[in-house]
Amino acid sequence: MSISKVSVLGLGYIGLPTAAVIASRGLNVIGVDVNKHAVDTINLGLAHIVEPNLDYLVKNVVGSGYLKATMTIEPADAFIIAVPTPFRNEPGREHCPDLSFIKSACDEIAKVLKKGDLVILESTSPVGTTEKVAAWLAQSRNDLTFPQCSGVEADVNIAHCPERVIPGYVLEELVSNDRVIGGISPKCCDRAVELYKTFVQGECIATNARTAEMAKLTENSFRDVNIAFANELSIICDKLDINVWDLIKLTNRHPRVNVLQPGPGVGGHCIAVDPWFIVDSCPEEAKIIKQARLTNDAKPGYVIRKVQAEAKKYSNPTIACLGLAFKADIDDLRESPSVEIVESIAQMNIGEVLAVEPNIQQLPNSLSSTGVELVSYEQAISRADIVVLLVDHQQFKEIDKKALFAKVLIDTRGVILLSEGSDKELELSEMYELA
Repeated sequence: MSISKVSVLGLGYIGLPTAAVIASRGLNVIGVDVNKHAVDTINLGLAHIVEPNLDYLVKNVVGSGYLKATMTIEPADAFIIAVPTPFRNEPGREHCPDLSFIKSACDEIAKVLKKGDLVILESTSPVGTTEKVAAWLAQSRNDLTFPQCSGVEADVNIAHCPERVIPGYVLEELVSNDRVIGGISPKCCDRAVELYKTFVQGECIATNARTAEMAKLTENSFRDVNIAFANELSIICDKLDINVWDLIKLTNRHPRVNVLQPGPGVGGHCIAVDPWFIVDSCPEEAKIIKQARLTNDAKPGYVIRKVQAEAKKYSNPTIACLGLAFKADIDDLRESPSVEIVESIAQMNIGEVLAVEPNIQQLPNSLSSTGVELVSYEQAISRADIVVLLVDHQQFKEIDKKALFAKVLIDTRGVILLSEGSDKELELSEMYELA
């Protein structure tokens, strides 16, 4: 293979696992990040993020010399850009994609780029971003040729290969999932496929860069629309005094229906973000996609109002909020609706607010600065008047119902599914507000 050294720019939730997996295949990998703590931690053979088995893998590949982290770019045969693509606000464009991190990565790569190199954009990006990467590199290095002008004869090959893994299963899915690879030229695709086949057991499917970019955005927009339906349904059922969890179980008995589970909103770095890239590109056409985002973004406010209504029944209630991560059994708080809910409740000063998140050691500043206290599950249940279940962590699925008899429970995840099949269950159902 023509690639023996790979540089991964961005050592976060995608970059570090990707770098470690590639290194485990015997390629030399240089991980680059601006975060000194992350770099130092990795070079000690440790992972600075929580992901099953990642610590073990990082320890092995660092110890064997196949992976090292640095804050300074070094020459390589292939460069993988895995940096964030957040939003910035502009007049009339509230969710405008911020490509500054990608641009900075390109500026660094340009310093060491040479003939024969491969540059892959993994960061989820608006359609056309891979072409911008090629243009930025060409502008910085006019001594090299690029595929947008020279096609298959270009000195440098450029492609887009979006990640499509789920936190908690990243290492497994990096290997097992199919990958969509979009090149600016057919040769760009071929070279990128060559690299990914060193560790991907799924199929590597070649297409053009724009289609690959849109494929990732479409995947997450599809999921967002379906979640929005479930979240809207939960609010309707709440108003009509219907148990939404039982309703969904019954509805899904239809052979061609699969309604998803509602929740307190949508979080994470993909589903809560990616649809806005489509909306920003085609604001007049992306009507359903935009409405799904608005529906899901409004769900935390609905939960907050339910908590506020219950709190009014007490003079100074203690409110225990179970879960801060954006999904179960991970430590990732990015775009988490649970964090938004807890922060808003604390800012209302309607009572003492406790937070339980078994996957973190300390609260983010946005919560600690508002007086939220991070406690154990046992402490929270013991002290609480109101329990708000926000994340379906495994620990919370093992809730002892007896401990909740004197509490008001607002269950946004349906962790304890209720049915009217017995007097005991009817008694329990009086404790619940199904958000």
